[in-house]
Amino acid sequence: MEPSPSNASGRVEWPRRAVVTAGMPYGNKALHFGHIGGVFVPADAFARFLRDRIGPENVRFISGTDCFGSPIDEGYRKLVESGAFEGTIADYVQRNHEAQKRTLDAYGISLSAFEGSGIGHAGDVHQLISEKFIEKLHENGWLHLQSTLQFYDAQAQTFLNGRQVVGRCPVQGCKSEHGYADECDLGHQYAPADLIAPVSSVTGTVPEMRPVENWYFDLPAFADFLRARVAELEADPEVRPIVPQTVKEFLAPPVVYIKSEAEEAYRAVADKLPSHRFRAAEEGKQSFEIEFDTIAERDEARPVLTAAGIRFRTSKTLVPFRITGNIEWGVKAPVIDGVEGLTVWCWPESLWAPISFTMAVNDEWGLPRTSWRDFWCSPDAQVYQFIGQDNLYFYGVAQPALIEALRPGDILVPGETDRPLRQTTLVANHHLLFGAKKASSSGAVKPPTADELLDHYTAEQLRAHFLALGLDQRSVGFKPKPYDPDEKKRDDPRVADPVLKEGALLTNVFNRLARSCFYEAGKNFDGYLPLGAPTPEVVERAHETLRAYDETMHRVELHAVMSLMDDFIRFANKHWTEGIRQAELADDQAARRQVLVDSFYLLWVATLLMHPVVPFGTEKICDYLNFEFDEFFSWNYDFEGMDELCSAGEITEGRHRVRDLPPRFDFFERHPSQAK
Repeated sequence: MEPSPSNASGRVEWPRRAVVTAGMPYGNKALHFGHIGGVFVPADAFARFLRDRIGPENVRFISGTDCFGSPIDEGYRKLVESGAFEGTIADYVQRNHEAQKRTLDAYGISLSAFEGSGIGHAGDVHQLISEKFIEKLHENGWLHLQSTLQFYDAQAQTFLNGRQVVGRCPVQGCKSEHGYADECDLGHQYAPADLIAPVSSVTGTVPEMRPVENWYFDLPAFADFLRARVAELEADPEVRPIVPQTVKEFLAPPVVYIKSEAEEAYRAVADKLPSHRFRAAEEGKQSFEIEFDTIAERDEARPVLTAAGIRFRTSKTLVPFRITGNIEWGVKAPVIDGVEGLTVWCWPESLWAPISFTMAVNDEWGLPRTSWRDFWCSPDAQVYQFIGQDNLYFYGVAQPALIEALRPGDILVPGETDRPLRQTTLVANHHLLFGAKKASSSGAVKPPTADELLDHYTAEQLRAHFLALGLDQRSVGFKPKPYDPDEKKRDDPRVADPVLKEGALLTNVFNRLARSCFYEAGKNFDGYLPLGAPTPEVVERAHETLRAYDETMHRVELHAVMSLMDDFIRFANKHWTEGIRQAELADDQAARRQVLVDSFYLLWVATLLMHPVVPFGTEKICDYLNFEFDEFFSWNYDFEGMDELCSAGEITEGRHRVRDLPPRFDFFERHPSQAK
């Protein structure tokens, strides 16, 4: 990889091109605060930074609505049955997609493309790529047709999709309250037959199990590849520890956990089980373990244990990854070996959807569709995928194996070369809690929608707060005062709102710095920004901050970026306040000029570095400074002084015209509901 453009740091290397993805929200609901604060705002801040850093033409920020899957099918069915919605399921998804897009726009999420896996041209491209992906996996020998048991509601006389069955997750140690047909809401995978206490949500009856045939990807065959990948991830100090830790959990051998009280019953059938190893319950634990060499042997043991009346749980391990399903609403699966009528399970197709969307946006922009490989395959490009920790199984286990299973040139359109897909960089965030509890739109704790939060806060107050929470390190509670369950605290003006902590930096300190510079320019310098060399101490502090910011962004430690900028903006404001007071006491015009030179320079650096965090306010500052956005928001400078932004004539004249600032103007506004 070649060095990044020259700048004040000279240390960090950035790719020439980059893709940033932000997951795909299901097309069955509005976006809640977790979607925005846990994934979209961090991804947007990073994408905006990369545009400033390596050039906007070199960055694709990609996401879209996941149009398919059982949550959507079930959500649509319930609304239609209740009479709350009329129209097709495609209409239902389109409505939700448009609502999600409006919300993202309100938060300033600057996507290159927010498409839909079943909508318009992007949906057509996605259908094509899904067919090619699956056909190549089959040609390479990694797909197998497998007969498995699926839940069937005898009363309704229909097979049930994943979300139409509710039970308890059978994976040992899982605390999920929502187990569905073959995965729980924490992302654990298991065989449908292992779901504990299944109930049909359609009729409330206990469903039967009936055989169906589907294509499965041989994920267990990639165990050695994934072990080597984990070792690489663990050796990389910039990879968040949760990524290799989670992937490693699925690389353990297949284990069955049985309550100690059932040991006698187990002993009675042990000789009927495939070869296995018995491990007694460890001190303080209530279950013993039996370990098998393969997942197939573990699966052979399940009916024997069930017939003996022995209840058990299974471990996380690599199991064949389902590629197809038989629900009608989905991407159509290609006909392979005469097997037809299947659709693609939503999870695998959502993993390659960002590739489809990149191709689609190239078409819309009049670029060659083949140029998608410049972003996804080139050695000087990188893909950063922002996800929540619940989805690490899919992005950290299944996706790398699927990419490894492809040969160079497998996913091609006419005229393309045979560069292979490259593995991606996962940026996984911990849970964004609501208060002290994990919030879910399907759970007991109902989170506010992202739109509802905008009734109490500005988008930039929320963006700054979400980025400061430190989700890269731990799960953190989001505690907006208007939603405090304690009504007394909610209504007490003496109780501070935690969400406004970072907002105060914007509405008070950053505002004060920017306004002071403009008002001083209008009052004593005829509306001009004076040019000249900032004092060495100011330049040194700015360069230190630029270096630290660049390095911190490379690690995607966004909370540390916020801390760094808090210090820098306060330093800049203090430098202005103390300097202008001394100049005015001495009535020294030269000193006043130097303070303004310093302060406008510090404002430039602060505005550039805060642009990814609060784009609306910083772009207002740029507008009033009277510079072009593409020139101002760029790292291609030495950052020695404001002269670098100005024309030769302005440098000769020693000044640059800025726009007149109205009285009491706010670059960063409070929400109307917040009393000043």
